[in-house]
Amino acid sequence: MEGIEWSEYERRVVDTVKWCQERNESPLVWSIEMGKWATQVPSPDLGQVLVSHLCFQNNTPSLWKFLEGAMSSGLLFPVQVLSLLSASIIPHRRSQPEAYSLYLQLLNRYALPFNPVVSDVSRQTIINSVDRALKLSEIYDIRVLELGHVFVLFFFSIIIGLIDSVLDDWGLLQSSLERPSLAFGNTNSKDMDIDSKQSNNLARKEHHEEMRTKNSFMALRYLKINRKQKSLLLLRLIHLNMPKKFNGLLCSLQLFKAHHLASSDLNPAKQLLARFSANIERVVDFVHHLDKRQLIGMLVDNGPPCRPVSQLNFESAFSACWVPLDIYMENVMDGKQLVKSAIDVIAGIMARNFSCAWLSALRLVQRERDPLEGPVPHLEARLCVLLSIVPLAIAKVLEDEDQVYSPSALGNTMSAYEKAHALRKYGLISSLQVLGQFSGLLCPPASVVNAANIAAAKAATHVHNSKNEKGSGPGYGNHGQGLMKAGGNMRHLIVEACIARNLIDASAYFWPCYVVASAITPSDTSPNQNSPWSTFMEGAPLSSSLISSLVTTPASSLQEIEKLYHIAVNGSKEEKSAASKILCGASLRIGWNIQEHVVRFVVKLLSPPTPLNSGPRSHLVDHMSMLYGILKEASLIDTVHILSLHGVVPEIAASLVPLCEVFGSLEPTSRNKSSKGDEPNVYMIFSLAFLFLLRLWKFYKPPIEQCITEHARAFRGELTLEYLLLLRNSRSTSFQYETNSNPDHIGCISDKAIYIDSYPKLRSWYCQNKSCVASTLSGLSSESPVHEVSNKILNMVYSKMTITGSSSSGSPASTGEDTLQRPMLPAWEVLEAIPYVLEAILTACAHGRLSSRNLTIGLRDLVDFLPASLATIISYFSAEITREASEIVLPLPMAALVSLTITFKLDKSLEYIHAVSGPALENCSSSCPWPSIPVIGCLWAQKIRRWHDFIVVSCSRSVFRQNKEAVAQLLRSCFTAFLGSQLAATTSLSNQSSVNGLLGFTISACSIHPFVAPGFLYLRSCRTIQNVQYVNGVIVGLVAEYAQELSVRWERKECRRLKSSQASLCLATTKAKEVATLGASLLCIAGGFQLVQELYTETIPTWLLSSSEAESKQGEVSAVSCVVEGYAMAYLLILSGSIMWGVQVQQPNWLFTRRARIVEIHMDFLAGVLDGNISVGCHPSTWKAYVSCLVGLLVKFAPAWIQGVNPKTLRTLASGLRGWHECELALSLLERGGTAVMGSAAELVNVTS
Repeated sequence: MEGIEWSEYERRVVDTVKWCQERNESPLVWSIEMGKWATQVPSPDLGQVLVSHLCFQNNTPSLWKFLEGAMSSGLLFPVQVLSLLSASIIPHRRSQPEAYSLYLQLLNRYALPFNPVVSDVSRQTIINSVDRALKLSEIYDIRVLELGHVFVLFFFSIIIGLIDSVLDDWGLLQSSLERPSLAFGNTNSKDMDIDSKQSNNLARKEHHEEMRTKNSFMALRYLKINRKQKSLLLLRLIHLNMPKKFNGLLCSLQLFKAHHLASSDLNPAKQLLARFSANIERVVDFVHHLDKRQLIGMLVDNGPPCRPVSQLNFESAFSACWVPLDIYMENVMDGKQLVKSAIDVIAGIMARNFSCAWLSALRLVQRERDPLEGPVPHLEARLCVLLSIVPLAIAKVLEDEDQVYSPSALGNTMSAYEKAHALRKYGLISSLQVLGQFSGLLCPPASVVNAANIAAAKAATHVHNSKNEKGSGPGYGNHGQGLMKAGGNMRHLIVEACIARNLIDASAYFWPCYVVASAITPSDTSPNQNSPWSTFMEGAPLSSSLISSLVTTPASSLQEIEKLYHIAVNGSKEEKSAASKILCGASLRIGWNIQEHVVRFVVKLLSPPTPLNSGPRSHLVDHMSMLYGILKEASLIDTVHILSLHGVVPEIAASLVPLCEVFGSLEPTSRNKSSKGDEPNVYMIFSLAFLFLLRLWKFYKPPIEQCITEHARAFRGELTLEYLLLLRNSRSTSFQYETNSNPDHIGCISDKAIYIDSYPKLRSWYCQNKSCVASTLSGLSSESPVHEVSNKILNMVYSKMTITGSSSSGSPASTGEDTLQRPMLPAWEVLEAIPYVLEAILTACAHGRLSSRNLTIGLRDLVDFLPASLATIISYFSAEITREASEIVLPLPMAALVSLTITFKLDKSLEYIHAVSGPALENCSSSCPWPSIPVIGCLWAQKIRRWHDFIVVSCSRSVFRQNKEAVAQLLRSCFTAFLGSQLAATTSLSNQSSVNGLLGFTISACSIHPFVAPGFLYLRSCRTIQNVQYVNGVIVGLVAEYAQELSVRWERKECRRLKSSQASLCLATTKAKEVATLGASLLCIAGGFQLVQELYTETIPTWLLSSSEAESKQGEVSAVSCVVEGYAMAYLLILSGSIMWGVQVQQPNWLFTRRARIVEIHMDFLAGVLDGNISVGCHPSTWKAYVSCLVGLLVKFAPAWIQGVNPKTLRTLASGLRGWHECELALSLLERGGTAVMGSAAELVNVTS
């Protein structure tokens, strides 16, 4: 209405009210007369006039009776009237106690009833009226668009307003920035003035005071309304979608609890508020439980396959609960460098299932008892996972949960926080105590028996000293015969790792059966011998004997490592070399209790601090001895992998870049110094740093295979140098790292961003290498400086061929005479010329002017001259092999590369060579005709016989590169091995599935025909599969097939007795869940982010659209089989996504955006089917089960994903679920959809309550 019309309308309404009052008309007549001014029903304009103009001026019983009747009859909308009354009466409750009392009575009757069905004209007017009265848009910082939205915010505002009013009346309300401001609340001075103008009649004042007290109690009694389920659901909408606002309510309750009411007359108020607080806690803990009597409810509420810790036993150790962890841990043992810390990944997978992590890591160690010996990480890396990575992952989980559930985060009371913290600690302690039941997994490998005995002896000494109240306390000294009695096992080492990180305390030593009785009284022990580290800390000089002891003995404290670091940076040349070797010795490899600190200092030593007055000469030259020691020791295969597990690959790459740039630009200082030997020199330091850097990314692959997807994410997990530097720079900028539970674990090596363009020599080689790999070499001018360098190198190589050719020895050796002919050039100039040298000698060999033997001698001489040249040799030969169309014989470049690699001795000092040449050789061989790999394997097996089994397994992987049928058969074997005999007709469904069947008890059995578990073979082969998208379809088909087969077994005639039991069906669905878990784990390992994205956007939708064809081939399929199949597929989808991108609310922006887009695409597809725009071909029961279970699993395990879905899609899904009578599931979905669908959720609450 316009201004004049509204004034006239107000006048007529007021006149009608006066007329009714003067005639003392009944409420019925009131309604008839006032209804004449209602242009629509309910009438928002009428409600606005009555409340804003009549309540205080005409505060009569007849008017209040009319308001009640009008709301009851629908003439007025209750939410609007109560909102207007709240804004008018609550601030003046002291001066108008009668009105406040009547208002509370109306509130008690009409606050919860809600009828969202109003005309479109009235709807928007009501929304605007309530919004203005309660300032909803201003207070809650949202745009109010729906009537249901208004209802939720109105109800919460009333709850906040009433409890704040009560606290204010009792003098307990205090202003706080953390508490939300409301449209009404404290009594102001104007209210007090009005009160003072009242009659001075003392009796009236006493009556008013009595009513005020009574009203406070009445307001508290009204709060009992939150005991109703509808109230719980409305408050839960605020709790889930506006947690900060909900915390304001918790703050008010805490404010009450923090004060003691002085008057004993208010004791009943304490009880009322205590009940209210208990109900609010019910809101926080409230969870929708679907009807378990219905099949879908039973499936969704079935929970994860893990059992409680108290129910664990030896057989249940092989439950599917551990499959993702077992597969991930075994997968990272293939030597591939990790871009993300294993700590973060394991923490995300295990959540709070600590037992899962311990047992998976123990199995990982046990599989190394009879390993396939070869150039891959072995026991040290596996022990690192068990005794360092898993404890740090658990620490991260506990720390993250402490932040999430802290009092400041959720407004919880300190006692509630401490209780939750105690429960988490109890879960960890229980997981450690129950490990004692797994004696088969606790037997320590031979190399760590002594360490386990020392840990057990330490516990025994502590117990002994505690009982006798004397002794020097626990120590790591040598206990002589007492060590043998201690009976140490892997649990003792695990407990020590947890104590070292303050996860538990020394009370663990007193657990039942933790200390062997015979070890409690070490009466026959020999006196403790001093540790070499004690001698070092006392100031003893670093003699050769002490250095040897320190290299083989891990440090026990951070102080020891810090002192060693300072010596490595500031000591003499000899001390720097010794300190670097010690740091990368046993302390890094087996110093599990402080390993994360040692890793930090190793990274820091690779970037020594720049002195203030360094001058034009690089300060790195002054640290040559230290850098040589660090690079030499850290280049070992197991050591590099330990650094990778801790997630410092980007930091190491950034540290190596300046080392390569500086030392590659220096000329050697002496002609009689080669790159071989233990003496540090420019070529050797450059080669160690350069080859170390190249091991961190696949430098020998074409650029098309190294493409970086959006947001700099590496395709299929392959790393590039640019990506590693970008990742390091992003970490440096944010001053925090993803690699450890504590941001201080890996300190920033430099605040300066590092880009490859800042290092021209490295960038030049980088571009040349990519060009060399991608295309043939261009012509080279004879006057070019590179041509001159190439001629010098060729002269050196041919000179070596002549000398060696005249000798009967086949082993290339450097002599004093031949070192004089070596050119003294910077390493970068040598690397730039080597491709042209290789082209020349390879062409000469191809035309018969150079024998294959001399070709091998020449290549080996190049590597002896500059080990870093191996990288260029590999890149050049890799490119030539892919370009050459060969028959079923070894291509010449391949044969030359094989011959070169065979010349390297199998020695630990050459691991930095083997670690580069091994993967490259395998990659090159995969590009040759198929029989090439067995030929190469035969050649290598003759060279190193003890690598026979490793070579056989490596060769067997080649068949899976392009053969789809072989891939499908391998995947089927994985499922069969995991399920074991569960599918046999004579076996009960209750048999445990076997992780050991999938991955093997050991990697290889000692026999003539080595056995390799199918899961292990798949993990070592899946990255080489060219058409990895094919894996998606195979896994989806196998999950559907085995899920149906398991449900058919439940229905078969032999199981009629069990068929009547819901428990047996639950067991069948649990097995189907295990199948889906295995499928998700194998899928994520094979294709990573890309494959999971395709699963959401293409594979599952295609399966739903075309499942009818498969069902028609199988004949009639029962409804239960279809339901279990749909459930398994939903579980596969959710688990794949959670493994790949997590279920957390807080994610990096790029990951959150991409996850939201992928999930939204899939949900839009489901909504399109429910809207009738798309027709699915699967069985209706499969479709219904898939959608219902998918939504149920999202709500229960990944609620953060729901907020990224389009509100319209959520409403469509909820409508479809309601049509299937899944109202609670629909409500749970809308509850978590954010503020945009909060109104729809409120309307559904009104329907279901």
